[in-house]
Amino acid sequence: MYFFEDLYIKCEECGGKRYKPEALRVMYQGKNINEILTMTVDEGIQLFHDIPQINSKLMLMKDIRLDYLRLGQPATTLSGGEAQRLKICAELNSSLGSHHSSLLYILDEPTVGLHFLDITALLTVLHRLVDSGNTVLIIEHNLDVIQASDWIIDIGPEGGDQGGKIIFEGTPEDIVKAKESYTGKYLKAYYHRG
Repeated sequence: MYFFEDLYIKCEECGGKRYKPEALRVMYQGKNINEILTMTVDEGIQLFHDIPQINSKLMLMKDIRLDYLRLGQPATTLSGGEAQRLKICAELNSSLGSHHSSLLYILDEPTVGLHFLDITALLTVLHRLVDSGNTVLIIEHNLDVIQASDWIIDIGPEGGDQGGKIIFEGTPEDIVKAKESYTGKYLKAYYHRG
């Protein structure tokens, strides 16, 4: 029933730790699996500092400002933005670790609901995807993302029936000169803000 919150009942046998006593007796650096999965990414970086395969993945999560997440946090508790950034981390991990042909990533409004610092972190990670030989296509209205783009295709001039035409195609530096582009007009004002 969608109008009720999820209800969780703590298991009487394991006390909500999700593991049998035999599994909880296994320790790594003085911590059992339950204690490790309740750690934040930041805490995990400290614990796994000497295991590059784990540490590099956690550092990427820190780079994209997900260092507050719990290592065992259920995916259903993530916001849409957190889930999207986590997917980008997974893709970046797989693309950096393999010798595949270039991939095309298509993102639709990836900055919706993100704080300015999160947008900056997202841009850093997207540039890493591009630097590793991939192509990133973004449908976006955020001026920070538009300004950081290599190439812009501006579609308009309006929305709906009044749109659908290519108004401009080129670099962020050139779109500010395109008189018929609303994006160029707003980006020019953005360039010249206080």
